[in-house]
Amino acid sequence: MLNRRAVLIASPLALSLPAWALGESEAATGIRAALERGAQAAVAQLGRKDGFLGDERVRIELPDSLKGAARLLKATGQGHKLDELLTAMNRAAEAAVPEARVLLVNAARNMSVEDALKIVKGGDDSVTQFFAAKTRAPLTERFLPIVTRATEKQALADKYNAVAGKAAGLGLVKQDDANIQQYVTRRALDGLFLMIGEEERQIRRDPVGTGSALLKKVFGG
Repeated sequence: MLNRRAVLIASPLALSLPAWALGESEAATGIRAALERGAQAAVAQLGRKDGFLGDERVRIELPDSLKGAARLLKATGQGHKLDELLTAMNRAAEAAVPEARVLLVNAARNMSVEDALKIVKGGDDSVTQFFAAKTRAPLTERFLPIVTRATEKQALADKYNAVAGKAAGLGLVKQDDANIQQYVTRRALDGLFLMIGEEERQIRRDPVGTGSALLKKVFGG
């Protein structure tokens, strides 16, 4: 059993209550609520039109190793093809993200007190690490078919895979980036976990603003 003072005193969140006033169970409940709230908000923000495409923090671009090819397309008057591909990549990510809601919520609700303590003591990426460890593998399985269907609508996806595959064979592109479906799936999950982390940091900064009495009690005012 974790020491309830450890849960509270070790926190970098400047809790407003004395350590004895809040038990470890209630503290963990508050952290679960914060994670669930952050996950729901991130899914809602990204799982809509322009959720990825319109946000520079998560917009999916070509791998760095293929940006030379992108410049060549633009220089030869084929920039519209590049725009179509980038739009299709981001639309695929936006279509896949809503599939994450149930898995993320369940991961937050089933979080152990030990996991809660790690998050309280962790840095700005502690929530990202938690969700990635619990959900990245099953989310990859759920995202990949959706991303595949979305990118198959664009013949450019085949061209991407052909070009990137050759580049990967020459060691110019990482193998994970050689397939557009796998690349977009990975980047979509990276963006999702990034936004969850942003939501969590906002809750830490302003728990009062959440309107939740429990989050205010746990994280301080």
